[in-house]
Amino acid sequence: MTTTAIREKLYDYIRVADDKEVKAIYALLEGQMVLAADWAEDEEFVAELDERVRRYEVGIDRGYTWDELEASINELKKKRAEK
Repeated sequence: MTTTAIREKLYDYIRVADDKEVKAIYALLEGQMVLAADWAEDEEFVAELDERVRRYEVGIDRGYTWDELEASINELKKKRAEK
């Protein structure tokens, strides 16, 4: 079963689960959950992102296209395979 199918089954289950079941699932996963908005509240992290964007915009750091990144990864894989 694909991850997408599993997610759909979980969504469907949670939508109809009673309060006790929802609380049990939450208790089971609570320690592993990271809220998506947490990073936006981390001032140091946001400042780092802002600085990276600034450096890119003024030309200090360069960006890479997806094709460049993919080519670089493939080159690294090729080198490792040769060892």
